[in-house]
Amino acid sequence: MKSVMRAFFKTLRFLLGPVILFWEFLTRPKGLMRVPALQASVDQQCQSLALYQYKTCPFCIKVRQEMRRLSLKIEHLDAQQEGANRDDLMRASGKAKVPCLKITDATGNSQWLHDSGAIVTYLRGRFAGNA
Repeated sequence: MKSVMRAFFKTLRFLLGPVILFWEFLTRPKGLMRVPALQASVDQQCQSLALYQYKTCPFCIKVRQEMRRLSLKIEHLDAQQEGANRDDLMRASGKAKVPCLKITDATGNSQWLHDSGAIVTYLRGRFAGNA
């Protein structure tokens, strides 16, 4: 029964995935315009962030749309397929739940933030005032 359910959802993702990605493209927000020096500072801060995500996850799309709205260049790491990204997420946070924002401080310590709402709130609090 488990394999039947897995096959059903895999087929559903295969069929709906392109539709979801097209909808994300159509609803893409305009980015926040900053003066070049301020944008360079924001880009530097974003180097300490990484978003673990699935390409067609609606909650991941919500976070990506907010990143576009705030003009943030945060690295996207695919955690859906087996591999290093998924292993890193599992090892550090204990679960393969996405979206997950990895926040690394200056000393190299990492904090893992789950939940799209919490991630959006964090990004707005940190970067929305840098306009």
